Amino acid sequence: MKLDSYWTDSAPAFVPAAAELPAQVDVAIVGGGFTGLSAALAFAKRGARVAVLEAGSRVAAEASGRNGGHVNNGLAVDYAEVAAKVGVARARAWYHAYDAAVDTVERLVREEAIDCDFMRHGKLKLATRPQQLETLQRSAQRLIDDGVDTDVEILDAACVHGEVQSERFHGGLLYKRSGQMHMGRFAQGLAGAAERSGAQIHTGTTVQRIERLGSGHAHKLHTSQGTLKAQQVLLATGATRHGGYGSFGWLRRRIVPIGSFIVVTEPLGADRAQALLSARRTYTTVANIHHYFRLTTDHRLVFGGRARFAISSPQSDAASGEILRAGLAETFPQLGPVRLDYCWGGLVDMTQDRLPHAGERNGLYYAMGYSGHGTQMSVHMGERMAAVMAGDANANPWEGRKWPAIPGHFGPPWFLPAVGLYYTLKDRLA
Repeated sequence: MKLDSYWTDSAPAFVPAAAELPAQVDVAIVGGGFTGLSAALAFAKRGARVAVLEAGSRVAAEASGRNGGHVNNGLAVDYAEVAAKVGVARARAWYHAYDAAVDTVERLVREEAIDCDFMRHGKLKLATRPQQLETLQRSAQRLIDDGVDTDVEILDAACVHGEVQSERFHGGLLYKRSGQMHMGRFAQGLAGAAERSGAQIHTGTTVQRIERLGSGHAHKLHTSQGTLKAQQVLLATGATRHGGYGSFGWLRRRIVPIGSFIVVTEPLGADRAQALLSARRTYTTVANIHHYFRLTTDHRLVFGGRARFAISSPQSDAASGEILRAGLAETFPQLGPVRLDYCWGGLVDMTQDRLPHAGERNGLYYAMGYSGHGTQMSVHMGERMAAVMAGDANANPWEGRKWPAIPGHFGPPWFLPAVGLYYTLKDRLA
């Protein structure tokens, strides 16, 4: 079992053309994931001199390349709960921002001719208990009643069993606008498109400190490869563990890096895979400690979940892989002792309210905190923040949101085991 992401291992590595760091640019983007690459493409198409600074040796090798391969619409939290807190109008706008985000991914794939197996077969949210199906039914009805998503549909146990070969599920809620893609090939294509449009991409370039020049948006960035000046800076780091704490401390107090873990089976063969998940959607279970899964175009099963509340590392990934092996066997016992070819973990940049945050503070722009729903929103927000920084203040769907620090969170998330225990008990009592 290879402790590596299937998406990055099965895609060609993007090799940047840029060699030396420029002395000055219009825009510096810290982070070479989907947010940074999408923003770089948008800025370059506007004619800006833009440099992407990625600490790792490869673009999109963190959360953007270490996820489950889903491109889903819908909020990470229940729409009704959000509407109760912020009102129907704002909740509806945030929900539709995710619809727009999936549209953005699809458009970029088409416009830039990115070969990444993008398809839009929908997402099925699965109930493992009867009471969970009742909750999904209420959620669907509220979405329809508020005119938020009239395309959602409740599937009963028989319908679900007709496309998911498992006895575990009592029904599900179908979101028809969701999609999926090969994350590694999308990243390679997005980076190539940005570079063709004029953006410079610098891997192996850790931003160690950011120094503000005056009272505006200009900054001097001190990196492992030298310094450069930028008229504007976009922080697109997610739950990074790179760089000096001083420049990123404000953000790190507001984001909890939570591990999410994934295994990928050996190729099952076309017939076996089709029998397993005949509609080839993305699937996720209803729980705090949940599972998510889908098939690949080479007929593997990608099966993930928050197996352990721990930070990803080789030892942690391997231990989590064994937990996921048991979850996979419980869900699809007919697969028997199927070989697992890949196992890896990644960091989810979780916020306290499980919603994204984007804006400007002390002259620095930022977009992050996607809380496990980032593959589509990160791409979308790269474009949106490029528009904001070009002068369109209304382009940011998350503008004006308060972002208080998480109490007691100053560095490594020491409280994760307690959080994991809390959510485990909550699932058992639900």
